[in-house]
Amino acid sequence: MNSRLSLVARHLTRPRPTLSTAAALSWRKSFPITAMASASTADERSSRTIHTAACLIIGDEVLGGKAGPKPSTNSNHMAKWCFNLGINLKRIEVIADDESEIIEAVRRMSDRYDFVVTSGGIGPTHDDITYSSIAKAFGLPLVLHEEAYALMKKISKPHPGQPNFSWDVDSPALRAKLRMIELPTDENRELSKQVIFPCEELWVPVSVVNGNIHILPGVPRLFERLLDGIKPYIIDRLIDPEGKGTVRIIISTPLPESEVAPYLTELAARVESKGVKVGSYPRWGMKTNTVTLVGKDKEFIESITPEVVQAVKGNLVTVEGEDDETEQPEKN
Repeated sequence: MNSRLSLVARHLTRPRPTLSTAAALSWRKSFPITAMASASTADERSSRTIHTAACLIIGDEVLGGKAGPKPSTNSNHMAKWCFNLGINLKRIEVIADDESEIIEAVRRMSDRYDFVVTSGGIGPTHDDITYSSIAKAFGLPLVLHEEAYALMKKISKPHPGQPNFSWDVDSPALRAKLRMIELPTDENRELSKQVIFPCEELWVPVSVVNGNIHILPGVPRLFERLLDGIKPYIIDRLIDPEGKGTVRIIISTPLPESEVAPYLTELAARVESKGVKVGSYPRWGMKTNTVTLVGKDKEFIESITPEVVQAVKGNLVTVEGEDDETEQPEKN
């Protein structure tokens, strides 16, 4: 077809693309939708104070050991992001591109944690099923997002491998691109609460489903930029809106774990009521091990640090391993 097609209008007015009435009823029998999927509950989830978080990494390639960026790249960035904001990251899971796995995981995480991020499975190919799976999880239709479509056309650069691509002509390539902006949409809630654009220079939206599930791409560079861009949207919901986050004190000790274990056990019990966690980590092949004090009460943690340093005969360090010395094999 050579004339301009009303492609967007077709997408916006067509029946729900993945959930016909019969299909929706079938899915509700297989995966019963509880009260947590109601509009009022979703609104409550989108405004509650954020204490806990979870991260769901989706992708066969991650489980298959695909070469390239380390599978832990996104989860590691998520962990640091949460730590710096004082959010308690409670769970990180990696699952396959499997519809039933995604449905089960997002429902469970949405119910248990205040803030949930998914990574991966939102590209243009057949195995990118995150949007459709999460839509089914909460009985929602996939709807083409007009603003995202306009930004995609404006910001996207022509690909040398698609010299004849046109936004005005229906084609498999165009339909593939549109899959990336057909988002799970609750028609009973404000659209602005369900889709955000954290980075002005990117057309990529962050779909927010059931009030607390934030769907991000798996490409580490995009994941990191979008997650960092979400901060202004949630800053008022943090326990500490000033962003002081969590405090971590790192102590390097030359003593073996078995030597410091009795003291650290007593210390952990003593400081638990203050929300402080005591950690001990062996560093194989090195002359020192690591002891950590982690919590939100900076004043209290700093007050007990000298005692801990003395008890483990250690030294304060800024970065674990900065005083590394490799153990030398004993000479015969």
